[in-house]
Amino acid sequence: MEFSHKSVLLHETIDYLNIRPDGVYLDGTLGGGGHSSEILKRLGEKGRLIGIDQDRDAIEAATKKLAVFGDRVTIVRENYEHFRSVLDAEGIEKVDGILLDLGVSSYQFDDAARGFSYRENAPLDMRMDDRTEMTAADIVNHYTESELYRVIRDYGEDPFAKNIAKHIVRAREQEPVVTTDQLVECIKQAIPAKIREKGGHPAKRTFQALRIELNRELQILQDSLSDMVDALAPGGRIAVITFHSLEDRIVKQTFRTAENPCICPPDFPVCVCGRKSRGTVVTKKPVTASEEELQDNPRAHSAKLRVFERGK
Repeated sequence: MEFSHKSVLLHETIDYLNIRPDGVYLDGTLGGGGHSSEILKRLGEKGRLIGIDQDRDAIEAATKKLAVFGDRVTIVRENYEHFRSVLDAEGIEKVDGILLDLGVSSYQFDDAARGFSYRENAPLDMRMDDRTEMTAADIVNHYTESELYRVIRDYGEDPFAKNIAKHIVRAREQEPVVTTDQLVECIKQAIPAKIREKGGHPAKRTFQALRIELNRELQILQDSLSDMVDALAPGGRIAVITFHSLEDRIVKQTFRTAENPCICPPDFPVCVCGRKSRGTVVTKKPVTASEEELQDNPRAHSAKLRVFERGK
């Protein structure tokens, strides 16, 4: 199966990055190389791009796609949480731009064997990086009922989280829940028929929650974003594309704090905490997909782009 993924908000992201021909750029979620290819087209001979991805198939696809750019591009199989060590290994202290596209690729969803999709039966896997041992099946079969409830409630924001957790535990007492179909059946039994008929697929929220928990998606974003702002050269920009409210909230809050870190009480006449602004939020409101893009790629409907510029 060929790795395919339509780059969301491609033109908007490239425009907002303000690419300098001699700049150094980091793509922390390389994917198939769509965004990186457009960045590289705008770089001169002295320009450079470092691409990071933890997915083996993405690395293979991007390596082929970007080979034409020669030694201007360096590709590393790694999670972006380790971006600093990747830059250090390349002798890079500061970069002129950083991109994170936090969406799961079309390829990962459409390849049933990866276990990301609730629409086709497959082993409950959901690993972004197949070098890790733990899978979604381990969470489903070994987390306590209260832990499952927390994951589905917090990361899936499902109003039936408590009941879903209860049904999962009940089912696994009979036999291990190891396939996507088994899990979907548990979820269907936990949600009233009237509700199932009205909304989207009843398993969507739970599958999202398990994927986020397994791959530590929100924790990694929370831990990395502020450090990425610090890694920007003066005037450099970081652009982050999110696909659900939990991610967007982290990005919005991190950028807002970087712009205005003061923790003094509002009634203080002057700042005494000494915390200095690190730059400016460029996008006061998130950038969303145009009607034209939505017609071409319906998966872009929930995408939001936020951009921060490091102070000069």
